[in-house]
Amino acid sequence: MTHWLKNNPHLLSGGFKGIEKESLRINGQGLISQSLHPNALGSTLTHSQITTDYSEALIELITPPFADIHDTLKTLQNIHQFVYENLGDEQLLCASMPCGINGDESIRIAEYGTSNIGRMKHVYRHGLWHRYGRTMQAIAGIHFNYSVPEKLWEFLHEQSGKSESLADFKNAAYFGLIRNFQRIGWLILYLFGASPAICKNFFKSRPALMTQFEEFDNGTLYHPYATSLRMSDIGYKSKNQANLAIDYNTLNGYVNSLSAAISTPYADYEKIGVCENGEYKQLNANVLQIENEFYSIMRPKQIALSGEKPTSALRRGGVEYVEMRALDLNPFQPLGVDEPTARFIEALLLTCLLTESPEINADELRVNNSNQLIVANSGRKPNVELVKNGETMTLQNWAREILISMQPICEALDSTEMDSPYSQALNLQRELVENPDLTPSAKMLAAMREMKKPFACFAVNQSAELAKIFAAQTLDETTRQEFIKSAAESHAKQNTLETLEQLPFEKFLTHYFSQS
Repeated sequence: MTHWLKNNPHLLSGGFKGIEKESLRINGQGLISQSLHPNALGSTLTHSQITTDYSEALIELITPPFADIHDTLKTLQNIHQFVYENLGDEQLLCASMPCGINGDESIRIAEYGTSNIGRMKHVYRHGLWHRYGRTMQAIAGIHFNYSVPEKLWEFLHEQSGKSESLADFKNAAYFGLIRNFQRIGWLILYLFGASPAICKNFFKSRPALMTQFEEFDNGTLYHPYATSLRMSDIGYKSKNQANLAIDYNTLNGYVNSLSAAISTPYADYEKIGVCENGEYKQLNANVLQIENEFYSIMRPKQIALSGEKPTSALRRGGVEYVEMRALDLNPFQPLGVDEPTARFIEALLLTCLLTESPEINADELRVNNSNQLIVANSGRKPNVELVKNGETMTLQNWAREILISMQPICEALDSTEMDSPYSQALNLQRELVENPDLTPSAKMLAAMREMKKPFACFAVNQSAELAKIFAAQTLDETTRQEFIKSAAESHAKQNTLETLEQLPFEKFLTHYFSQS
């Protein structure tokens, strides 16, 4: 790899980067907002950049993909700025784990209007409520979308000497990237995890889980060495899905195994029921209602057509990009993420792509998941050990190995940049590997101790500080008008959808799930 990389460093540059950032709206009392998504921000069903995730208060900001990460972050900044101008007395919570929960019912399920596709999105979230509870639907994260540069694909395909088509080569290589990320993605949790503590109110609907934790103070539970409890069993890594054997070795294997989960009945969910007196409780009673219910730290993605299932889109067009889902919101960053973090992630993903990636069997899948949970719950523990190739190894030593392997990638990426920003980003993370106290999770606990405040107070106070930064800045008028226009167009688009003749909802669902 190194030989061709030295002669062709430019091939690594220019991959497209997009960011999706979720944030919980909280009111002036620090409680989860009970209000509808602000009308001025547009329709959550049809707006391409401002929508909601699971709950009505969980706003999601989406940038288009850009070759230059500066453009991605500038766009994210502008979206934030416009949102803040239209939030009234509300703020965006700066942390991944929610606070301000007043019982499960205080988390309002997201609404998308009366069209069939809008109803489907709402019913899906009802299903998540019945299956996992609503508190799960208030957890926020950041997704980093990345597509490999086309010029690099062409070069790698030619170098491989394989007779398969470029499209097949890309699909296989993207799955190789995903498998390697499953092996070493725990590093993201260690370096950037920022959810070491949880508000006690989070457990009101599931009090039995509280016994797993230590008490930080009267309002907070934690693990002393946790990095990302969002990525632990109490967050998105739900035990309901632990036995799902999703195949990451080929595109067909992935699509078929995920499709099987969507079409396989599950006894516990059959007990909930699907539709009673015309009211839908969930889309179906299967292991997964739809693909998105399966939580993984990385997804292969293809841009879906209107009404197209994600698996159908992958069958049709192959993998267009990967969505890395392991990133917590950094409460010390106005956007929840900064440029060095984004550059490090890009370099790590390219390292995963360009490193040999054997197929994963069920045993290794379990080991990879176990490593992630160890890091989520106790990644900063001195001499904590993970399993690599059947042998135990300290997290620090393995992390050092990974960072060394990233060095040539960072140097190649720097060849088209000023001031070596990728190598600088790598060096920043080296410091965190050598000193766990510098990680966001450690800094967050240190700040809470210094303030003598529970997690909820820390998060609300820090959110207010970040809100001041946006209040001190002004969006230029041209950009503001573009956002206003997009919001109006999204409302018009939703209205058009709702005035069209609709199939009966039951038939709509049958048609949707019948896609191959």
